[in-house]
Amino acid sequence: MPDICAFQYRYSSEEMRRLWSRENFLMKEILVEASIVRGLEEAGIAPAGCWERVIKCGRGITPQEVDEVENSLGHETAALAKVLESRCGPCGKYIHLGATSNDIIDTATALILKESLGIVKGKLRSVIEGLRRKASLYSDIVMVGRTHGQHAVPITLGFKLMNYAYELSRSYERLCSAEERVTRGKLAGAVGTMAAWGAAGLAVEDSALSNLGLAGHPITTQVAPRDGYAELIAVLAILAGQLDRFALEVRELSRPEIGEVETLHGRVGSSTMPHKRNPAVAERVSGIAKLLRGLAVTALENIPLMHERDLTNSSAERIMLPHTMLAIDQMLEDTVRLLEAFTPNREVMEKNLRMSRGGILSECFMVKAVLKGDMGRFKAHQKLSELTQKAVKEGKDLVELIKESGEFSFLNEEDLASCSDPAEYLGSYRELMERASRYVDDALRRC
Repeated sequence: MPDICAFQYRYSSEEMRRLWSRENFLMKEILVEASIVRGLEEAGIAPAGCWERVIKCGRGITPQEVDEVENSLGHETAALAKVLESRCGPCGKYIHLGATSNDIIDTATALILKESLGIVKGKLRSVIEGLRRKASLYSDIVMVGRTHGQHAVPITLGFKLMNYAYELSRSYERLCSAEERVTRGKLAGAVGTMAAWGAAGLAVEDSALSNLGLAGHPITTQVAPRDGYAELIAVLAILAGQLDRFALEVRELSRPEIGEVETLHGRVGSSTMPHKRNPAVAERVSGIAKLLRGLAVTALENIPLMHERDLTNSSAERIMLPHTMLAIDQMLEDTVRLLEAFTPNREVMEKNLRMSRGGILSECFMVKAVLKGDMGRFKAHQKLSELTQKAVKEGKDLVELIKESGEFSFLNEEDLASCSDPAEYLGSYRELMERASRYVDDALRRC
């Protein structure tokens, strides 16, 4: 079969691809069918030993074998049940007894989502912990803080990175919460009442789900509620947005005009321009984020179904679920790579701090003017705005122009000196980083 989707050959890890392969999904479906037979055994409906028989006779079944039967039946799950029944001898007649298709599909999906989220959470933890290590390492490297793309006031690189660690820890919390609601089995028959199993319904469900290591939904229709998928994909879309934000930060800081960060991977940047050093990994994160945000809309549209269920969810989910998990997997892998290559250029950071000729500390002068003199905040702001523009235009330092103006004579040399060093205007950055680090610890302990 030709490779059509880029996730088949270019994006995502082998472990995530394997989880969402047809072969693995089929094996999970067979495990669910066998677990239902186990529940029927314990309820006294099926003979002892049948569920283990189903496990054995299900080995080696291929998607192609099921496809051949589906071509005549026109129903995928019925085809699997027929193939299993034909292989399992006397126990075959108990396969799929009282179950409906989405008992098998939804529960198999829950099993795969549970494993997938284990991978996602592990990689997200690596990103968060990597950011926190870098934040600690670069905690005191002073750099320009920017708002609206303009120089604001000084921050440190560590402070910047700790903000990302904190934000991503919130996504970790959301994932843990959503996982509890979405990785649940659904074994309740045609419309959710367990009618075919009579009084034994709850016992069959309990035995089967216990064997699978899943909790069940308290109540369902023919399918598990689709708000769960929507919640999970929305949470992953938020995470994608956060990773995109970090990737954009890296891309911006590595521009030659800024040049404060390097993320070189030793690869060719352009097929024609030898000098190019493109931030390709960061750009891929941003590109895949666009796809994942779009899938969140699909997930929201996937919630409404007619009555106890229609088939509009099926086709959407076959595309939506695996692509969401493969996309976030690739984004996390790339973010780990970005962090490994992330290197600050301290000389450029210091140069950029001096670019505004002291204007980056104009707020410091304004505050001192208000607190030490009789100048109002508005007047101080207005005057310093004029002086900062003049400093850049004339190539003079702001403190020099402040002295020349004569309007800030109440500021002594010590005041002027303290507002001339960016490292002295960092507020409570250390305490804030420590507070954020404690929050991250708590978040990572949640699951």
